[in-house]
Order: sequence, then structure tokens, then C-alpha cells
Amino acid sequence: MQKEKTDFLVIGSGVAGLSAAIELSKHGKVLVITKDIPTEGSTEYAQGGIAVALSDEDEVGIHYEDTLRAGDGLCREQAVKTLVEEGPERIMELISWGAEFDKEGAKLAFGLEAAHSRKRILHSKGDSTGKELERVLINKARSIPNIKRYPFTLAVDLIVENGACLGAAVSRERTPSIILARATVLATGGTGQVYAVTTNPEVATGDGIAIAYRAGAMLEDMEFVQFHPTSLYLPSAPHFLLTEALRGEGGLLLDSSGERFMKRYHRDMELASRDVVSRAIITEMNRTGASHVWLDLRHMGREFIKKRFPMVYATCQRYELDIAKELIPVCPAAHYMMGGVKTDIFGRTSIQNLFAAGEAACTGVHGANRLASNSLLEGLVFGKRAGSAAALEAAGQPDVDGLQLGLLPYSIPAHDEIRGDLRRLMGRNVGIIRSRNSLKEAAEQLEKWSYIEDKVFVTRRELELKNMIQIASLITRAALLRKNSAGAHYRSDFPMKTTNWKSHIGITKEKGPFIEE
Repeated sequence: MQKEKTDFLVIGSGVAGLSAAIELSKHGKVLVITKDIPTEGSTEYAQGGIAVALSDEDEVGIHYEDTLRAGDGLCREQAVKTLVEEGPERIMELISWGAEFDKEGAKLAFGLEAAHSRKRILHSKGDSTGKELERVLINKARSIPNIKRYPFTLAVDLIVENGACLGAAVSRERTPSIILARATVLATGGTGQVYAVTTNPEVATGDGIAIAYRAGAMLEDMEFVQFHPTSLYLPSAPHFLLTEALRGEGGLLLDSSGERFMKRYHRDMELASRDVVSRAIITEMNRTGASHVWLDLRHMGREFIKKRFPMVYATCQRYELDIAKELIPVCPAAHYMMGGVKTDIFGRTSIQNLFAAGEAACTGVHGANRLASNSLLEGLVFGKRAGSAAALEAAGQPDVDGLQLGLLPYSIPAHDEIRGDLRRLMGRNVGIIRSRNSLKEAAEQLEKWSYIEDKVFVTRRELELKNMIQIASLITRAALLRKNSAGAHYRSDFPMKTTNWKSHIGITKEKGPFIEE
């Protein structure tokens, strides 16, 4: 088996991974691996923007309070404080590296999104903010000789000995190999592909969370899966994300009869938090038997829409939908994992020399429900912090060497069929509205597929399926244990907040799910 050594291994090449790699490069050689091309990930598809308290009318304290409010009582306050206080510095650093954000005259332009009390959303080219951040970070990383990149390289499992992570077993272009490192950073993104309807790209199969779980790391808040209220619903189109900013700029939600319905669910109507809007849409769909509701932008005017939302406008035109004069069919879609590998505010996990950042991590910054456009900022802030902490922990440690692993690859001929069944099961039973019966049914079916979790794979589709089954099981088991409703986790049999609702749910391979003290 091939073996390679580096000072630092970063698994994932989105905003969090690249932020960590750039920071780590000051302290040694960095290898960044990604299972696809470096630009294929959730960062690229982030339309709405990046939230930061930089406008004249805003303050970090207000951003802090808005984040806590959206998190529905389950945010870890120190993590939120870190995010909002360090956010402005990270944005100014990006601008110094060449990031171009939209402006009004000489000043930065800020937009409004749901659950924000101030205009604080920076955007680039209207609705291509993620692409701009990705462009700047990739260019910065390419300019640093200490950073090496391997595309089409899957992390099969972490290598852990005596409670410390020594790197990862990987499949590079289907060839098994070992990468040894003094510190490893997981930045593999989210889990949306475990659901049939999702805004996430195909790479979002929860790989980093799954391999950390198998290695013995503690996970947290896995029951909190955020659904975005508005994904494009067209038989001929993928579930394309229709940014929160559309409603922030005045987009209206209409039922099948053409009436605004959000006034029946929340005083903020279309600008209520994502969990509220998603549940309202699902309730309306169930009430009317419709497959979608409508988003109305017609009153905005064509020129404004084309200038402010060029990617949304062009994408809908590609599917012969003119959003300047036609209603847009929309439905909720799995969007963001608030839980993940439990870390402190420096990205440290429960395993020595293993760090995590971005959507794969759980600092507690999002609580039960992420505030819109906080995710890119999270990747910047905590990616850099994880890189800094990993460099400090690895300092003075000897190189790892002499390790040998044997891989006995396994194959599942029906893996694509199981994958489809899994995604439909999760959407049907572990979605926006859950109950004991739906969750128990999902858990029983997932148990029938659990034999796959013990197998070793080197092909991407099979390895992804293994990880997806584990992620689905973790979400379901945590959701069963949380017998109350908070944020994105809503149980129809426990619709209220019960006495222990502020507790977090941890989960490890050894202990299973448990309520943290």
C-alpha cells in the first residue's frame, strides 16, 4: 500500500478547509484532499451571501442576539461571540486578498434576510457570493508553495492509535493508500444527500462526520437538520436553491389559491426563521394536497431581478421559467446540518490531533436552527481557528511512521438502489415534521442496512452509501431521543419544549446517543 507523510492533512476544500490550510501553511507542509474537483462543494452554491456586522447601522452585539434568537435557545454563547466578533476581521482579510463584494457607490452593499434585524448580508455579483469566496481562497492557496492538493481522493477512514489521530486511509483514484500527518482537519461539509430532496451538491454525503464517528469521536446535535424553505420545484430541474435574499427583498409566498399564507403562522410572515417557514409550507402542502407553493417576485420588476439575482434569473430561464412575470413553484429541501463532530471554539475534537471546522463540525454556534448566511462566516472564522490550534498542538510532536494497514475492499451490486431507498425513507420519515412512529419505522429499516457499515470500500459510490447509512442512523437515533421540539427538530407527538429541552444530545460509537449533562 502506498504511504505518504505530510505535516498537516486537511480533508475538504471548501471555505473552512481552505481557511484552515492557509493558516496551517505558516507552520509546515499541508496536503488538502477532496473527493471531487476542488471547487465542487457547498461553498460554490452559497447564493445569499455572508452575514457580518460591518454596516453603519449594525453592531456585533445585534448580530449576536439575532443568532441566539434563531438558534432557539440551544446556541453555545461563546461560539456565537467568537463568530460575530472575529467575522469583520475575516471579511477585511478576504478583501485584502482580492474579494469583490457588491457596493452602493463607494460603500459595501448589505442585504436583509429572514430573522436578521439589520441589513448585514454581503453579496457578490448579486447571488454568487460562494463562488467569489471560493475563487479568492483557491487563488490564495495556489500562491502558497507549502499547500499541495489531491483531487479525486476519498478519505476511507481515519487512522487512530492510542487516542490520537495519525492521518487517514484514503482511496486515490481507486488506489488504497495512507496519508500520515501530525494533525488532521476535517472540513468535508454537510449531509444533505441523505435526503431525496436537497439543495446540496452530490458530494454532500456526510463523509467527515461518518469517519470521525467510526474513529470514536463525539458527535453532537445530529437531530438538527435545517430545511431551506424555497427550492425550485420543476419536474425537469434539480432542486435548485432559491436564496433567502429573494424573500429579504420582498418576495411573497402564496398558496395554491394565490393567497399569502405566512400571516397565519408568524408575525414576521415571509421573514420568519427557516424552520418556521419550512413547516408552514409543508403544512400548506398537506392541507391542499399540492406538491409545492408559489414564490412571487413579479412586483420587483425585471431589471431589479436580473441585477440583484442574476444566477437565479438565468437558471430559471434555462428551464423556461420567467420569474419576472411568472410565479415560481417552490418546496422545502434539506439544506444544512447544524450538528456534526463536536468541537470547542478552536476546532478541537475528542480525539487528539483531530480537528473539525465548517458544516462537518458542531461548535454549537447555530444551536437548533442556523441564522441565514452565517455558514460562510463560520467556515472563515472557525476554519482559521482550527488551523491555528492544529499547528500549535502538532508543534514539537515527532513524525508518525511505521504504520501498516490492510484494506479488504467489499462490493455491493445494488448500492444505487439502496441509496435511492435510503434517501426517500429519510425524506418521508425523518424530515421537517417527525413523530415516534415515523422515526421508529426509519430506525428499523436502517438497522436492516447496518451490515454495510462494517464493510470496507474504495469506490466512491459504495463508500458514500456506507457513510450515508451511518449519518441517517445518527440523525434518526438522536431525533428519537429528543422528546421535544426546538428549532429545526419538530416532533408532532412532542410539539412543545419540555423540561430538559435545553440539553444537547451527544453520540459516540461506544455509548450511542445520550443526553449531555
